[in-house]
Amino acid sequence: MKFNFGLLPRIVVAIVLGVLIGLVAPEALVKVFATFTTIFGNFLNFVVPLIILGFIAPGIAKLGKGSGKLLGMATGVAYASTVIAGVLAFLVATAVLPNFMKAGSLSSMEDPEHALAASFIALEMPPVFGVMSALILAFLLGIGMASTGSKTMASFFDEFQAIIEKTISYVIIPLLPFHIFGIFANMAYGGAVFEILSLFAIVFVMIIILHWTMLLLQYSAAGALKGRNPFAILKTMMPAYFTALGTQSSAATIPVTLRQARKSGANERVADFTVPLFATIHLSGSTITLVSCAIGVVLLTGGVPTFGSFFPFILMLGVTMIAAPGVPGGAVMAAIGLLKVMLGFDPTMVALMIALYMAQDSFGTAANVTGDGALAHIVDRFTNGQKSLK
Repeated sequence: MKFNFGLLPRIVVAIVLGVLIGLVAPEALVKVFATFTTIFGNFLNFVVPLIILGFIAPGIAKLGKGSGKLLGMATGVAYASTVIAGVLAFLVATAVLPNFMKAGSLSSMEDPEHALAASFIALEMPPVFGVMSALILAFLLGIGMASTGSKTMASFFDEFQAIIEKTISYVIIPLLPFHIFGIFANMAYGGAVFEILSLFAIVFVMIIILHWTMLLLQYSAAGALKGRNPFAILKTMMPAYFTALGTQSSAATIPVTLRQARKSGANERVADFTVPLFATIHLSGSTITLVSCAIGVVLLTGGVPTFGSFFPFILMLGVTMIAAPGVPGGAVMAAIGLLKVMLGFDPTMVALMIALYMAQDSFGTAANVTGDGALAHIVDRFTNGQKSLK
């Protein structure tokens, strides 16, 4: 996980250099950058269905293990929290962002993908199957493995998941700054980069406020159900928040989250079961970030974000986030397929989403794991400690 440290600074440097060089670079040099972004974008398109299959199928299969009542309650609470977070983000983003940005800024500039058409190397990488095929296959195989208890298939997908995670960790994530550099060089060359950079600042502030609003809602619900002071519980969970800021990984923060959940008064057996589970299925902070960034990108490209188009996306996002790779940027990697299929994102829009998301990924992870503590208390209240848990 050596790529964790310094990823955000590298992305910031890539954006700054991309803007500066794109403002003065000749067309021939922009096409060189476009060549790399074309190849990398095609590779990303090839990998996305494999990411969906490799993480969702074993994730669903693993949900079939454990106490049925506790598992069902925890999964339902996590999904509800994720959907509420997405709806909250939609309502706030659609009310706030149009007041601070010029709609359709990118639609008036020269298409940054125009240079990609003249890329020096045309290297097609058609996916093995489409995104929706991957989703359906992942559900079918995941549910099948859970219901049959297949050890052979489960072992295969565990190893397949490890391969895909290595691909993300050692190929995609390290090359992302170069991809983002090329995209922003194109944006600067096309003339709309400063509008995009202003969006970064506005969205960043709005997302942090939304994260804390969601945490207050989660802990208020937990405090009301348990008859406890929500701020006292939240204060106890703060070490998990700051640990996640540093590790940028829900999985790596599990020991701290578990320890603080116990200290805050959650039933030990419930906490032991739910905290590791929530680390992979509860991503309310990441959902807030994804929805907010998606709305910003849609507005920039002249689209009109409607609840009718975004609510199905939010519902599917809650499912797709199951077992999202426990590496920096894992959530946005798992969501790329939905962005393309359900919201019609093109390669440029996807690249902007990645840049926006990665710029605050650690804050989204911190909101995820801190919210896990509140959800552990909620599940504890509804299951009465689940004394029968084995």
